This record gives sequence, C-alpha cells and structure tokens, in this order.
Amino acid sequence: MEPDRSMKTTESTVEKKERRYQPIKNLFLLDVLRDKGSRPAFIWALGTLLIGMLFYHWIEGWSYLDSLYFCVVSLGTVGYGDLTPTTPISKIFTMVYLINGIVILLSLFDRIRLVRTQRIERVSELRKEE
Repeated sequence: MEPDRSMKTTESTVEKKERRYQPIKNLFLLDVLRDKGSRPAFIWALGTLLIGMLFYHWIEGWSYLDSLYFCVVSLGTVGYGDLTPTTPISKIFTMVYLINGIVILLSLFDRIRLVRTQRIERVSELRKEE
C-alpha cells in the first residue's frame, strides 16, 4: 500500500523545519546567545576572563594576550605550565580565580546544554503533532 498524501506532506513539513539546523550558528553559540536566560552566564564568563586578564597583566606584567591565554588555559583545566604566577598575591588570586571561574564556566556549559536540549524537544514535539 502506498502512504497517503497527508503523511507525505507531514513528513516534508517536519523535514523542512529540521533543515533550518545551521551548524555554523551552533558552532559560534549564536543559538545560545539568542536565549535571554543564557546571557547572564555569558556575561559572567566574559567578565571572569576580563578580570583575570587585567589582573595578570597588572600584577605579573604579562602582555594582554599572555594574560588571556593563561586564563583560558587555566579555566579549561589544561594548565600547560608555560606561564605561572610568581608573586604570593597572584598565587592566592589564582586559587580563588580558578575555583570561581571553573564554576562559572560549568554554569555556562549547563545553559548551552539546556538550550540545545529544549530545541531537540521542540523538534520532537513537532514530529508528534504532525
């Protein structure tokens, strides 16, 4: 038996809506930035990087690029060891900075997970409705 036309149109409608998936927008987190609930997490993450960058530039005398590099590598828990804090104040700051910064990045990752899970659920609901 051949499926009726209503099934074919339903499948094509769902396929058209799914084709809107744009990997470049997902790669650069544009879908998450459009979500108003995710913006505070982005602001906190960027603020954390900015504060760390300025602190290490000021205290350690590193360039802005080196300071930002250290912050990203440290918060990503990679820690290559090519740059290390040398003064006691920067060592104390680094301990507090890393604990807080990792928590802030985890909250950002959770928002990314939440936004993308909600999108997947919407697509599955569209399939059920049609």
